[in-house]
Amino acid sequence: MSLTRLSFKEMCAKFDVTPRTLRYYEYIELLQPEKDGRSRWYRQREVARMTLILRGRRWGFSLEEIRQWLLIYEEQGARPQLDAWIELADRQIAELNRQKVELEEAILDLQKVRDDTAATLT
Repeated sequence: MSLTRLSFKEMCAKFDVTPRTLRYYEYIELLQPEKDGRSRWYRQREVARMTLILRGRRWGFSLEEIRQWLLIYEEQGARPQLDAWIELADRQIAELNRQKVELEEAILDLQKVRDDTAATLT
């Protein structure tokens, strides 16, 4: 792998994503690789953006939320982007905590029904 730029194949391998995913991220303007004929080349900016995209997806952000957040940096700079990040993160943390409570309740309910069923078999 080149230190200054990655090929399409290298980018897929580095981030363990399918070519379809990488092309889709380009299509929705999350990534903007350099093009040389049919070849695509990804510089450090695109590598950093891909890292942020995948991190955001892992935390449950939509691709549109990620796209809008990345756009803030281009249009307004780092400080507004960081302010927006804190707001997005606070909202997502609240949502994940809500989901956690729902999952804990579902697990307890399932465990009770499982235990009740097992008790009827003995």
